[in-house]
Amino acid sequence: MPQVPQTFFDALAVRTWCGLALRALGRAREEIDAINVYPVADGDTGTNLYLTVESAATAVEAVFTGHAAGAAPHGTPSLADAARAMAHGALIGARGNSGTILAQLLRGMAQVLAAEGEGPHTDAAGLRLALRRAADSARQAVARPVEGTVLSVASAAADAAADAEGDCGTVAKAAYRGACTALAATPGQLAVLERAGVVDAGGRGLVTVLAALVETFTGETAAAPSGTGAFAAVEGRDHAGGQADPQAPGLPAGVESCADEGAGSDGPAFEVIYLLEAEDAAVARLRERLDALGDSLVVVGGDGLWNVHVHVDDAGAAVEAGVEAGRPHRIRITHFGADDVHARGGGSPPRERVQRAVVAVVPGEGLAGLYTEAGATAVLARPGEPPASGELVQAVRRAHAREVVLLPNDADLRHTAAAAAEQARAEGIRVALIPTRSAVQGIAALAVHEPDRRFDEDVVAMTSAAGATRYAEVAVAERQSWTMAGICQAGDVLGLVDGDVAVIGADVTAVAETVLDRMLAAGGELVTLVLGEEAPEGVAERLEARVREAYLAVDTVVYRGGRQGTLLLIGVE
Repeated sequence: MPQVPQTFFDALAVRTWCGLALRALGRAREEIDAINVYPVADGDTGTNLYLTVESAATAVEAVFTGHAAGAAPHGTPSLADAARAMAHGALIGARGNSGTILAQLLRGMAQVLAAEGEGPHTDAAGLRLALRRAADSARQAVARPVEGTVLSVASAAADAAADAEGDCGTVAKAAYRGACTALAATPGQLAVLERAGVVDAGGRGLVTVLAALVETFTGETAAAPSGTGAFAAVEGRDHAGGQADPQAPGLPAGVESCADEGAGSDGPAFEVIYLLEAEDAAVARLRERLDALGDSLVVVGGDGLWNVHVHVDDAGAAVEAGVEAGRPHRIRITHFGADDVHARGGGSPPRERVQRAVVAVVPGEGLAGLYTEAGATAVLARPGEPPASGELVQAVRRAHAREVVLLPNDADLRHTAAAAAEQARAEGIRVALIPTRSAVQGIAALAVHEPDRRFDEDVVAMTSAAGATRYAEVAVAERQSWTMAGICQAGDVLGLVDGDVAVIGADVTAVAETVLDRMLAAGGELVTLVLGEEAPEGVAERLEARVREAYLAVDTVVYRGGRQGTLLLIGVE
């Protein structure tokens, strides 16, 4: 269906742009991954940009959904609401070096579009100003800016937009053409790109995002201006017209030969990314500390929340620096290993896939460690920050297995996990989705997992174990609400059994005991307790004592889940 063009930059334009950019990056992801040689040849720039925009688009959709439910007149959010949501979603979902920079580009635009005390910047002049702020703020966020990268492309787009006269569509077209021209020039600015015969992958991704902006305001699909040669490498040819390496499908000639510069022994061994809650002064000190530890440092964000990205040899030191600055969470550490498609030398064979793996979504750092120790690939879901389908697909790929068992561990993630499973199957991976609704059901499933037996038999056993585990949680009500157990007030302690509120009380331990009694009334052999970081002292001991005194032959196991959004998870199997 043809895209209906937007006349002004309003909330609907933000929503449309995010949706179009996400679809465009989905189509271009593999091509962008294939030309990723700088700053590290790890072949994931397209995927990282896609996941970053997916998070931004999800946040914008959430704002529209909230307003449609009655949060604002006419069910339509303001431009400021949508722009802030876009920027925040990109910030918390940013992946990799280019994704982090893109998050700052979107944040820079949002600072103009959502500016307080000014008239709304909905016209062409506002768009020109937003593109300028985006380019400048992204450059400031990078510790050591390098020309021939996405920064150069962003600056050129802003420069071209500044000279454009007309409506938003005219400005968007000018920015896109300027970006295409700058992208075509990147090999001449960065030697590693020239040797590989490719343009900058991050810049290529930004051109894709700007093409979506053109379509948002014109309804037209943007095409590369003739003669730029901007996409020559993406089409599988180097700048001299040579064919791509037949030994590496989808990779331009020369990619592997330059990998030593990015991911070999001369480069840092780890990529470290985390969200950080910290004050501005502490972040300034953190920048200096991390700049001394490694390279490719990008720190984006503000207003107390930051996304930190750096390449280092000592990943622990990078995380410790974050702890000193504030509170880091959603920590992701990636080793630039020899199994990476771009990091291998020409004579090194690819790492053999394992036969079977388990990928699980877990709600806290403690459980993430537990699942990882048990051999699973864990995807950490912070409170209020559920993983997107793209993040689950990436985890399935990271598991590097022919067969994958996927445990969503949350009823609300059923559709997200199903979409991820379908995408992974399309890539040739055999995926079984077990509809676990709680992390304790996932623990039960993982306990009977045997990778050496037939796939179908293993899935049946894990599904049976999960289904035989009743689950409950103890949490604090955030607002007044109707429940199955009556009306609760903000601050009440709620006991939920199988997803429904069964107990309302004032004391955490008393509610937990009541919930446990109700669950064990139907029988059970093992009680699993997972403590959140805000669970009161002694609650686990009280519940263990309760089980010993009242329920003979029932065992209890206790885990610490960390910051998981609930005070206590309970499983009975």
